[in-house]
Amino acid sequence: MNLGEILPNVTVISAALMVLLILLQSRGATLGAGFGASGELFTTRRGIEKNLYDTTIVVAVVFVLSIVVNLILG
Repeated sequence: MNLGEILPNVTVISAALMVLLILLQSRGATLGAGFGASGELFTTRRGIEKNLYDTTIVVAVVFVLSIVVNLILG
């Protein structure tokens, strides 16, 4: 297998993972936030929330790099 056969698979897998990771992150947007009364408390990320955030960034970078390399080679 060469790089041209692997890159489309990496792109699709990283896109699916990125969608899943983004959907797993909840920020507590309530119905009241749509009417101007947010009432949210912004805190730092800890534990699993921080790990999800960091993993999402890594998967997004892999996704973008796989697209750029695929465009250069294609």
